[in-house]
Amino acid sequence: MFGVKEIDVHTLTGWKEKGQNFQLFDVRSIDEMAHGIIPGGESMPLHLLPLNKEELCKETDIVLYCRSGARSAQAVAFLQQHGFDRVFNLRGGIMDWVRHGQAIATA
Repeated sequence: MFGVKEIDVHTLTGWKEKGQNFQLFDVRSIDEMAHGIIPGGESMPLHLLPLNKEELCKETDIVLYCRSGARSAQAVAFLQQHGFDRVFNLRGGIMDWVRHGQAIATA
């Protein structure tokens, strides 16, 4: 999606390994999250993002993901429109995470 900042699985795993300070949110539905989440990810279903955006810190890097990266790209675009500069879409979503051999956790 044009103008949406993205990171890939390699970058995200590097951030985790280095202990970089960032927040990780899963924008899928609760039912989808029951199949597994990226370790350290927090629930922020896309439909609730407008209600909860004020709880997010604009001074911290925020990574959003979904199944394939499409919904989380929409979420990133929404947050960018509301003044968030340090927000990133995980390209390929949790599907790409698993494809690269990364572990998932139970929600």
